[in-house]
Order: sequence, then structure tokens, then C-alpha cells
Amino acid sequence: MIKKTTAFYVVLVGSLASFMAAYTSNAVTMALPELARVFHLSNILQNWTINLYLLTMAVLSVPFGKICAQKGLKKSFFYGALVFFIGTAGIIMAANTEMLLLFRFIQAIGSAAIFVSSVSMIVKAVPNNQRGRALGINIASVYIGLSLAPVLGGILTYNFGWESIFAITLPVSFIVVVLTYLKIKEEWKLDADDPIDIKGSIFYGIGISAFMYGFTELHTLTGQAITAVGVIFLIIFIYYELKQKYPIFNVRLYKNHKFLSSNIASVISYISIFSVSTIINYHFQYILGWNAQMTGLILISMPVMQAIVTPQSGKLSDLINPQKLSALGMGLATIAILILTTMDDSTSVYIIIIALMIGGVGYGLFSSPNTNTIMSSVPPNETTMASAAVATMRVIGQTLSIGILTVIFAFVMGNVAITPSVYPQLGESCHLALICSTILGVISVLASLVGMNSNDKLNTTQR
Repeated sequence: MIKKTTAFYVVLVGSLASFMAAYTSNAVTMALPELARVFHLSNILQNWTINLYLLTMAVLSVPFGKICAQKGLKKSFFYGALVFFIGTAGIIMAANTEMLLLFRFIQAIGSAAIFVSSVSMIVKAVPNNQRGRALGINIASVYIGLSLAPVLGGILTYNFGWESIFAITLPVSFIVVVLTYLKIKEEWKLDADDPIDIKGSIFYGIGISAFMYGFTELHTLTGQAITAVGVIFLIIFIYYELKQKYPIFNVRLYKNHKFLSSNIASVISYISIFSVSTIINYHFQYILGWNAQMTGLILISMPVMQAIVTPQSGKLSDLINPQKLSALGMGLATIAILILTTMDDSTSVYIIIIALMIGGVGYGLFSSPNTNTIMSSVPPNETTMASAAVATMRVIGQTLSIGILTVIFAFVMGNVAITPSVYPQLGESCHLALICSTILGVISVLASLVGMNSNDKLNTTQR
């Protein structure tokens, strides 16, 4: 058991903040119908309420990996939690769409700093023989936040309005800020004298922004052109970084096949599974006419199983091959999505619940071991780079998951308000998205299996 030392408080505040940031990224899903009514949003703009948050995090995670390492992990985490608090308060007071999106952007800046610095702090503060368990607790908080968000979001939206889904994070973020300031006295800095790679950050920012925005508009010629521009800038970024002595992100880390395969498995797993709760939400609230509270109570099936399994899988990953656990877990999650592909308006709710429970067990088995592999496959001085990779893969996967759903919506439904007249097309869109998720889940399993056979070694001695 982790004692009440600096390591204990690092895990505590890191897990609380990670839960909060992850919850916020996904809770808004349940409020989309209400937000659409209040702010007059189309189906495409509804999805962008989620995508703006994720895109901002994707752009900032890589440069924050270097900046947080230089300025101090504790300091970066502290200010990240503070900015998150400010952004959340602003969202609650938003009077129009522009204010809503502005403070959503500010909130995402804080989240990016939280995600990058929290994992690195844990790796640095916790003894190596407890690292897997500590990471398991932290990663569990992320996945539980993502999965529990629809449940809490549905209940709160139904009973107290959309603002309440953000209001409940204010006291938590305040506690995180206070505990970080009072209880964590140690600071961790890496490469403090190295210059910040401004050009590399710009290439990456333009590339990832263009790619991810263009992807969500892939049904148009403009979107296809913007996506191509994004790919070009990302290639330039990789080429440029390989020549730098002090890169903003050390792309040479991907020469380690375990690091590479685990990151691939991670991003594809997120693309596969992140939109599932949104799809089920649309199915229940629109097609079946359920309210947000009832929908949320059904969706609780997955986070309950994740909460049980994830910390234990992290502990197991200290003892046996973590990529074997990852492959097994993602295999179960893929089976769950495959079951959901049969969902229509006559499907028993019990089948959906069983599928969600299987998915929770599977993703619980996948998440912590996969992260432990990533963090353990780099040298000690590259932990913030690895942490940035974890956060970046997460948000890229989440954004592309919603992006695929948005593109399918655009092709099948067009850019329209969701009304009963388009419910058949909505059902078709959700079915196609779940088929895509199943295929991607299989690819994620294969990525873990490929990495498991790599001769590259995991570093189990770093602090």
C-alpha cells in the first residue's frame, strides 16, 4: 500500500485531476440535446462541442511534455488545475455559443497540463515496485471519468440542467489545487537548461490541427485538402525533429517497438471505443425517446466494471507481460462492440448492458498495462515525453473517434437537426460507426500482440 508520503499525495491529486479532466471531456455528451436546444446547435456543431476540447489537448500535449519537464512537474500540474478551474467556472456562466466554446478552450488548456504532468509525477514519485499499481489507479481514474461521465452527466442534466455537469467539478478542482500546494513540496525538473523547440512546436501544432479538423470535414473537398495539409506538416515535423539536438518531442523513442506498438494500440483503441457511449446515448435519447437520466443509468454498466478491473490489471502488469494483458483486454472490448453492432430499436436492454459490462472488463484489462508498457519502455529522462505520448494518443484517438462518427453523420444524414424524420438515418449511422469500431478494435489487439513479440526490453528500475 502506498503510504501517506509525497508519493501518496501525488497519486491522489493526479488521479482526482485526471478523473475530473476526463469526465469533463465526455460528460457533455449527455447534455448535447439540451445544449442544441439552448444554443441552437446542428448535429455537426454538437459534436464540435466535444472536438474543440479534444483538439486543443492534442495540439498542446506534445509541447507541454517538454515545457512541463523544464518548468517543473508539480508547478505545471498546479497551474493546469488552476486554469481548469477558471475554464469550468466560465463555461457555467456562458451566455452564448462563443463564450461556451471560449471557456471550453481554456478548460482544455488546463486539462492538457494535468494529463501530461500527472503521469510523469507518478513515475518520478512512486517506487518502481509500485509503479504499475500507481499508474493503474491513475489510469483507472481517467477511464472511469470517461465512462462514468455519461451516467453523472445524464442524471445531472435531467435533474439540474446542463450547467450542473460542470459545476460539480469546481469543488474537486479546488481541493486538487489546495492539496498540491500544501502537501507536495518536492519538485521534479528534467533538462531544465535545454532550449524549447519553437519551430517544432509550430510544425506540430499546424499539422495536428489541420489533420484533425480536416478529418471531421472529410466529406467535403475542403476537408480533404486540409487533412492533406495536416499530413504534410506532420511529416515535416517528424523530419525536423530527427535533426534536432533538443527536440520538442523525441520521435526516436518510436524506434523501441514496444513503445511504438503500445502507442498504436492506444490510439486505435480510443478511436474504436470512445464514440460508443455517444452512439448509445443517441440511440436511447433520440430513437427510443428515453431521458438523459435513464440513459445514464444504463451506461453505468461499463465504468463499474472498469473501476473493479483497472487497478488490478495495473498491479498484474508489474508481474506478467503487460502487452499480453493489453491484447486480452482489447479482445474482450472488441467482442463487446461486435455485440452492439446488432443493436436496433427492438434489442433488449439486457443485451446492451451485458455488452457494456464485457467492454468495461476488457478495457479495464487493456488500459493500465498498455500505459505501463509505454512508460516503462523509455529511459528515465524521457518520462515526460512518454507521458505526453500517452495524453496525445488519448486525445487524438478520442477526436478521430468522434470525427469518424461526424463524417458518417454527414454522409448519411447531412448537416441537419436531429428530428424524428431522420431517426432511420441516425440508426444507420450508428450501426456503421459500430462496425468501424469493431474493425479498429481488432487492429488494436494485433498491435499489442506484435509488440509482445518484440525483443526490446522494458525498463523496470526507473523512479
